[in-house]
Amino acid sequence: MSTTISRRILLLSTAALAGAAFLGPAFADDLKITIGYQTVVEPSKVPQADGAYEKATNAAIDWRKFDSGADVIAAVASGSVDIGYVGSSPLAAAASRELPVQTIFVVGLIGPSEALVARNGAGIEKVADLAGKKVAVPFVSTTHYSLLAALKHENVDPKSVEILNLRPPEIAAAFSRGDIDAAYVWDPALGQVKTSGKVVLDSSQVAAWGAPNFDAWIVRTDFAEKNPEAVRDFVKVTGAAYA
Repeated sequence: MSTTISRRILLLSTAALAGAAFLGPAFADDLKITIGYQTVVEPSKVPQADGAYEKATNAAIDWRKFDSGADVIAAVASGSVDIGYVGSSPLAAAASRELPVQTIFVVGLIGPSEALVARNGAGIEKVADLAGKKVAVPFVSTTHYSLLAALKHENVDPKSVEILNLRPPEIAAAFSRGDIDAAYVWDPALGQVKTSGKVVLDSSQVAAWGAPNFDAWIVRTDFAEKNPEAVRDFVKVTGAAYA
């Protein structure tokens, strides 16, 4: 993501949150924030590791790891997570369900960080070869969306492919056992399946076909209304990480 885009998003998010400041009191020194993150490698992992978020928000943060955006959305909807990292597909699903969440920072388009990998010996060289094969993805994820978009682009009937709903750790295990022929996933599972497979295509190619995906940070609406300064400071730290 370019510096210009990052700064624009940061300014827009900060302006929106400044307006929300009148909706609730400033956060207290004993504020606790529960943040749902995923294992994908991205710049905000640095301030997460060095405590920059805690310092900026003056809050105690409970970092909870999730394997998919769908799980993050479920946790945010239940009220057990305040801020979360998700992809555009689970975010769209949340919007369709009218869940009380807001997007506070758009990370950028997903490219080669998500890829379709075929197991060595599975006889898959191109998307068309997926017919009759077992392919694993986490359902309601960006890779699920990209897989369906790739099948459509290559005129492959999704019904001809056995698409399995597995979380990334389960995908890596199934791939190593030879239980599946291919998988569309992200790191660290992506790196694991690459050791015994080859990349057929990645999400940058799918985006070029007209089906882009992106990642974003979201917040529960009631949390943002009660703690606008904390959310604003979270966005500032995130924006600096991506600048």
